[in-house]
Amino acid sequence: MNTLRNKVNLIGRLGAKPETQELKGGYVLTRFSIATRESYKDKNGKWQDNTQWHQITAWGKVAERIVRVLDKGQEVALEGKLINRSYESKAGEKRYSTEIEIHEFLLLSGKIESNQSDR
Repeated sequence: MNTLRNKVNLIGRLGAKPETQELKGGYVLTRFSIATRESYKDKNGKWQDNTQWHQITAWGKVAERIVRVLDKGQEVALEGKLINRSYESKAGEKRYSTEIEIHEFLLLSGKIESNQSDR
């Protein structure tokens, strides 16, 4: 039951190619964003689209696999947890961010652009 306390499942499309960096100690970090979209009828009966962007991070073997497999425009299912951070801007203002640290992912679609080569 403890695994249900902070669990996120999303299906969305990558907004850009994932970016990876190797940190001190050999840690690998990959970051990217996905868009989720839902449609609903407004009070006038017209369909509206609502797109939300989510910042995603991954560590270790999952991060390495993401770089080999995922690319811009692909649809992916993710499972992870919410991470809330706070920091101070250069101007001294307190800022907050929320991201999703993923543990697993599943590619749901192939590449959108046909001129890209397979990895």
